[in-house]
Amino acid sequence: MFHLGQYQLLTVLRETDPGLFLGNEAGDEVLLPHKYKPHGIAEGDSLEVFVYLDNEERPIATTERPYLTLNTFGFLCCSEVNKYGAFMDWGLVKQLFVPFAEQAMPMKANQWYIVYLYLDEKTQRLVGSSKTNRFLDNDEVSLNRMDEVEILVTQIGDQGASVIVNNQHRGLIFIDDIFEDIRRGDRLKAYVKKVREDKKLDIVLQKPGYESIEPNAAYILNELEAAGGFLPLHDKTDPELIKNELGLSKKSFKKAIGSLYKEKKISIGPDGISLIH
Repeated sequence: MFHLGQYQLLTVLRETDPGLFLGNEAGDEVLLPHKYKPHGIAEGDSLEVFVYLDNEERPIATTERPYLTLNTFGFLCCSEVNKYGAFMDWGLVKQLFVPFAEQAMPMKANQWYIVYLYLDEKTQRLVGSSKTNRFLDNDEVSLNRMDEVEILVTQIGDQGASVIVNNQHRGLIFIDDIFEDIRRGDRLKAYVKKVREDKKLDIVLQKPGYESIEPNAAYILNELEAAGGFLPLHDKTDPELIKNELGLSKKSFKKAIGSLYKEKKISIGPDGISLIH
């Protein structure tokens, strides 16, 4: 059996009018239509393909790259809604079906949704679901403070940004920790700020603690050079102005300029900071 919804390395067995037949070690065969045939591929070569079901529910291979794979989340646009459910553009010719029962709220055409791809055990078909919470688990979290993670932004509200962490857990970036423009559907590198006793995850986009000083200091040096060696910002500047100008919290800014001052790279005056040449 082929692993539907996943990339797999298969062997080119033979070429026919419809396309290339590829096989695995178990003796299974799947068709790769000619339009997906890479230039120069020959019998006996290995080829990485994505396998899913075509419109006649037959396994089919493609070299196209879908926006999500089995048991992962993606940010997809709804192309159509009919009496059966919603159909999402996931980067392949055949669209991804999301039944009404798997919609957290009624989907509408041309709207974007966070969708999880799973294999329905009854039908053995790939199906999408926007009821994402049931696919996330914070009961067992093996992360620690300062660990680097991958996040998908799912919602932005008054409290902050809700995110999916490492395709497994729920997390939150508090509004006071957001110093750059982020949007729903963004995939970003982030860091664990805190693992709470109830296993809830506080996430930040900049590495917390002492480790964040160096990259912020380098960033400020670059901004100083671009501005001709002077920035009208200092440790008494309003936090909102610092955030608007540099995208940093005042705390991060003060740590960074303190580090630069100790290294004698900048001077701090009543009107701002200056490069020391």
